[in-house]
Amino acid sequence: MPVKNRFAELQDEITTWRRDLHENPEILFDTHRTSALVAERLEAFGCDEVVTGIGRTGVVGVIKGKSNGSGKVIGLRADMDALPINEQTGVEYASKTPNAMHACGHDGHTAMLLGAAKYLSETRNFDGTVVVIFQPAEEGGGGGKEMCDDGLMERWGIQEVYGMHNWPGMPVGSFAIRPGAFFAATDQFDIQFEGRGGHAAKPHETVDTTVMSAQAVLALQTIASRNADPVDQVVVSVTSFETSSKAFNVIPQRVQLKGTVRTMSKEMREIAETRIKEICEGIATTFGGTVNVRYIRGYPVMVNSDEQTEFAADVARKVSGNCDDAALVMGGEDFAFMLEERPGAYILVGNGDSASVHHPEYNFNDEAIPAGCSWWAEIVENRMPAA
Repeated sequence: MPVKNRFAELQDEITTWRRDLHENPEILFDTHRTSALVAERLEAFGCDEVVTGIGRTGVVGVIKGKSNGSGKVIGLRADMDALPINEQTGVEYASKTPNAMHACGHDGHTAMLLGAAKYLSETRNFDGTVVVIFQPAEEGGGGGKEMCDDGLMERWGIQEVYGMHNWPGMPVGSFAIRPGAFFAATDQFDIQFEGRGGHAAKPHETVDTTVMSAQAVLALQTIASRNADPVDQVVVSVTSFETSSKAFNVIPQRVQLKGTVRTMSKEMREIAETRIKEICEGIATTFGGTVNVRYIRGYPVMVNSDEQTEFAADVARKVSGNCDDAALVMGGEDFAFMLEERPGAYILVGNGDSASVHHPEYNFNDEAIPAGCSWWAEIVENRMPAA
């Protein structure tokens, strides 16, 4: 694989960083140790500016090229947070923190971007400015939005932004990407049906919330089958069904449903929210009960810009010789907030035959480090070639 020789030399050092992060995972915005280590290393590399506390615990480093005739500023982003999972890998550097684990490879993302930052600080072989972005709380906390709300793009004049994620099942160090909608919007719903509870032997004296809720679980599936264009993507999943009574002979006063909605367009997102409310209200009225529907919007659809995606794929081909067309992903990714602010692209790098992300046996493959670091560096040197 034609990766940069410097990253082959640095691989052992970067692996040591990665495994230290893996051993000491931190959740959401509580990335205090991780953020401090990142800032310390950026300072040691000789970054022109290192700023902490962006988006609560985010870290930003600025690296200026040998020249700045282009006036270009490119952002490179990695996520730092772990997941609330008890690790089952059995590796010697396994998590020392109960119910916390780097089960999505953010330790690898952070280590690879640190490796790229070290190289770029050493060589400065580009015409412009690089802003390396280390983000907390990707796993459900919206750390990307917090950093943007703190003025990330405006403060450093970022014009384009690029992100990367490891991907189990792809050959180690290979790449895949797609233009346009890539990762889904991730919303939640919380539905509470209210009826009239009573004895299960006298259903005629009750307003049965279990019947209402069961009807709703089935009817919500018609959003995908009857409200969505067959070529559009939407997932509506009820994942929790909880009654106010656990007795075998009581019809409960209330039932609460919870679940998630995944969509690939703003239009489908609007339709799904509207139909969930209409369906549940109609069922409640039909059976003589009431309902309260809370629809909570999460991450938006992550949309890769066409030009930047083509460029990112070209760079990946230079590194690995090939870049595949990625499939749509119905999972969410809060890099979407950064791509709403600036054009850019998000790419997948192969993690080999490993457990899937968010699994207690998952582990980032350190053999992917040279390819990932090389892609970051080539993005900079190809987008802002030295004058």
